[in-house]
Amino acid sequence: MGQRALVLGAGGHAATAWELGVITGMADAGVDVRDADLIVGTSAGARVGAQIRSHLTTEELFQGQVDPHLQTKEPAPLVDFTEWRADFMRAKEGSGDAVTVLRRFGTLALQAPVGSRDIRRNMIAAALPAQTWPERRLLIVAVDVESGERHAFDHSSGVDLVDAVAASCAVPGIWPAVELRGRRYMDGGVYSIDNADLALGCEQVLILTLPARVPPLCIASLDAAVDTLRRSGARVDVVHPDEAAQAAFASVGGNLLDPSVRESAARAGREQGRRIAHDGSTSVRSH
Repeated sequence: MGQRALVLGAGGHAATAWELGVITGMADAGVDVRDADLIVGTSAGARVGAQIRSHLTTEELFQGQVDPHLQTKEPAPLVDFTEWRADFMRAKEGSGDAVTVLRRFGTLALQAPVGSRDIRRNMIAAALPAQTWPERRLLIVAVDVESGERHAFDHSSGVDLVDAVAASCAVPGIWPAVELRGRRYMDGGVYSIDNADLALGCEQVLILTLPARVPPLCIASLDAAVDTLRRSGARVDVVHPDEAAQAAFASVGGNLLDPSVRESAARAGREQGRRIAHDGSTSVRSH
């Protein structure tokens, strides 16, 4: 016990920009959460975790979200989200245990066009300031498409950082599954939008995450993870997007994967982060 964890949840470009905004806003007010002993990143949170463990300052990372000249060039995926969500819900509502459901999600993951694999990896690489694992602990979460098993990769896993982040961001049916050590992996958000239970053993846990949609597409809930952490004796703080951030998401029709949301989401997050830090209510603090 005694260690501090920062948990960063999934949610496409919207979550990436909002989380980086919150982290920057907190740093503006003198609270630097980047030095947490453990960072757990899922999907968008995996990107953010790798970014904040890099050599760049929070201001540089923030500008990468709001400055069109510094933003990575990523098109919004051409997906019928109504059909995609219906496919997901059919997979989730079928019979069987959690692993069986995750395997059905894996079937969806294998339907994504593999021809976009290299393009997608290059997009992920372009968004990461450093492409080697950081010294301080970073867990990146993905799910095996065939076994349905969740994996948390770190510097000792023997996989490339870019590939681990790409796997964690491989939304089934949208982006292709990523091969790591001879197995194929998909977005860790299909298990949990935040995977906060992986911070078990830490004394202080700050969770930055979008709330799961209703009904949720993942199989594990944030509430259950928070209960587990608190029963272990941890102090847990959960931060969700405020009204301004939600308005930013709504401006792109709620499409969290639309890169045009980045500037407004990051700016809303920065203001929210400043307020959080001034309130003095968060558990993960710099020494």
